[in-house]
Amino acid sequence: MHPSPLLTGKTMAITGGVTGIGRAIVLGYLSHGARVAVNHLGDPTSSAQYKTLVDEAASTVFGDETGGEDHGRKVAEERLAEVPGDVGDPETGKKIVDEVVRRWGRLDVFVSNAGICEFREFLDISPDLWSKTLTTNLSGAFHTIQAAAALLSKQSPPGGSIIGISSISALVGGAQQAHYTPTKAGITSLMQSCACALGKYNIRCNALLPGTIKTQLNEKDLEDEDKRKYMEGRIPLGRTGVPQDLAGPAVFLGSDLSAYVTGAQLLVDGGLFVNLQ
Repeated sequence: MHPSPLLTGKTMAITGGVTGIGRAIVLGYLSHGARVAVNHLGDPTSSAQYKTLVDEAASTVFGDETGGEDHGRKVAEERLAEVPGDVGDPETGKKIVDEVVRRWGRLDVFVSNAGICEFREFLDISPDLWSKTLTTNLSGAFHTIQAAAALLSKQSPPGGSIIGISSISALVGGAQQAHYTPTKAGITSLMQSCACALGKYNIRCNALLPGTIKTQLNEKDLEDEDKRKYMEGRIPLGRTGVPQDLAGPAVFLGSDLSAYVTGAQLLVDGGLFVNLQ
């Protein structure tokens, strides 16, 4: 547990929470005292990844608590809930919300994180790939955020924080990402509109824009040593990011420290965007 937890007693839900940035945010929220409902696709791979997430939480977040390993696992299982389902299905958002209400009665923070990115030359982007990317990244965000907002607006007292995981790709082009960058620009626009629409319910809506973060989406791309060195040379902090770099900003946006922050876009990119050299 964090020595000064910022989310004690709060409940959050996240889509795509078993790998990469989503997983790091889950662990960060747990360490700050939150209970977390974790959505994943529900296939054998992601189901296995959820089990390892519980293991990691038990050992790294709760393992130092008095009571040993068994106690750590018990706490992890109490503070985590699993919600399998494809965010491309509008019913998945409702399933997530229903599970949160069933387990804990209230939702405080919702993080829309699930996304896919298959690098592809523009002329090779098929209608199926375009539709799949749009459905998961943007439609999935809309439907799950809408389901969360429905609960946040009517619970007592109403309110909470919604965080959309966008990307630096919302602000720049990518030769092999013409199907991906529009969805991330859509996330930032969606969060701005949600901030306008939901403020009357005391719901804050903000976007996090990761830069080059080493995750399962781009690890093959970063295996190219020349490309990796080029990227590192452009980043003022001198390194590509890791998923844990997003945990702190996500905790900030989910906590009372950001009580007057809504409609904002927070770049987490090591300075890449502002470095024009």
